[in-house]
Amino acid sequence: MRSDESGEPAMLARARRGDPQAFGELFDLHRDRVFRQALRMTRSVHDAEDVTGMVFLEAWRRREALTEVDGSVIGWLLLTANNVSRNLSRSIRRYRHTLSTLPFPEDSPDHSNAVDDRLDSHPQLAALREALARLPRRDQDVLSLCVMEELSTADAAAVLNIPTGTVKSRLFRAKARLSALVAPTNTIISMEVGDR
Repeated sequence: MRSDESGEPAMLARARRGDPQAFGELFDLHRDRVFRQALRMTRSVHDAEDVTGMVFLEAWRRREALTEVDGSVIGWLLLTANNVSRNLSRSIRRYRHTLSTLPFPEDSPDHSNAVDDRLDSHPQLAALREALARLPRRDQDVLSLCVMEELSTADAAAVLNIPTGTVKSRLFRAKARLSALVAPTNTIISMEVGDR
C-alpha cells in the first residue's frame, strides 16, 4: 500500500477527521468490491445496491472506529456487507412470514361509479350546479376560490389580482345571488318529497 497523501491510509485519516471528499475517495476505491460481495450474499442487484449504500452509511457513521488491516478498511467493509445482507434477509423473511399469516382480502365490487351516478343525479346538487352556472363569471370565480376551495379572501385577492375588500364584497353578493337562485328549486324539491 502506498504511504503518500493519495493512498488509502491518508484518505482514511482525512475521512476520520470528517473530510467528506476523502470519504468519497474511499467509497470510489471500494464500492465495486462491496457491491460484488453484497450481490453474492443477496442475489439481487436492487438489494445489493441497498446493502452497499447501508455499508458506506455505517462506515461514515462509525468512521473513527473502522478497523484497518494492512492499511486498508476493505475487510471491515466486506464483513459489514455480510452482516447487513444477513439482516436484510432476516427482515425479508419476517415480512414474508407476516404476510403469509394475513388473510387474503376478499374481492369487492367497485362502488365508485354508483356513488358518482348518485351524486350526479342528486336533485339538490344538480340545482346547485345549474344555479352556479347562471352566475356571472366573477361570482363563479370568487365562490370557487373562497367557498369550494376554502382559500382566504387575501389569497383569493392575490389570485384574482383585486383588493381584498373587493373579494369580500363580491363574495357576499355572490352568496346572496346563489341563494336566491337555489331557494325556488329547494322549495320545489321539498314539495316533491312531501307529496310522496
